[in-house]
Amino acid sequence: MSQWVVVTGAGRGLGRALTRRLVERGWSVIGCTRSAESLKSLQDEFNSPHHFAQVDVADDGQVAAWAHEHLREGRVPELLINNAAVINENAVLWEVPVEAFHRLMDVNVDGTFHVLRHWLPAMVERQRGVIVNFSSTWGRTTSPQVAPYCASKFAIEGLTQALAQELPRGMAAVALNPGVIDTDMLRTCFGAGAAMYP
Repeated sequence: MSQWVVVTGAGRGLGRALTRRLVERGWSVIGCTRSAESLKSLQDEFNSPHHFAQVDVADDGQVAAWAHEHLREGRVPELLINNAAVINENAVLWEVPVEAFHRLMDVNVDGTFHVLRHWLPAMVERQRGVIVNFSSTWGRTTSPQVAPYCASKFAIEGLTQALAQELPRGMAAVALNPGVIDTDMLRTCFGAGAAMYP
């Protein structure tokens, strides 16, 4: 029997690539995406036993309903991957629109918290499983014009390190820096230069 893995932001970019590789490795994927178009594409590409849903991780109620639907059916993940994230358009901090700053924090920080608070209790009850919260080079260093994104990923680093201290023996939480990868999100700030990366 295959093991369950939860992947947020599974619809495109790194999340989509992760989903494909996990399926190839025999995992059963429970994934979410904000986009209805991405959801249909996921459902077309991956059949049962995989499950995908349209969920905005910034909305705690949506995350709660999504998690509880699967946990009621006994689908407790062995691996939980918080991948969903957004980045701001290049701008010095004082020119970042307040709505854009809040949206970024809502997805990158609050969204990670929402996913953890609804999926983790079932994992903790079994005292096993691994949590991977995606960080970034910009969660350990900084760069101009992406201050909101840097702040969000520094938050993920701290949150993950503290969480790792709270988990019972047999569980782990890691903040993973995947490196620089050519995705739609990277093109938001690197433009055509994103093509230089894998």
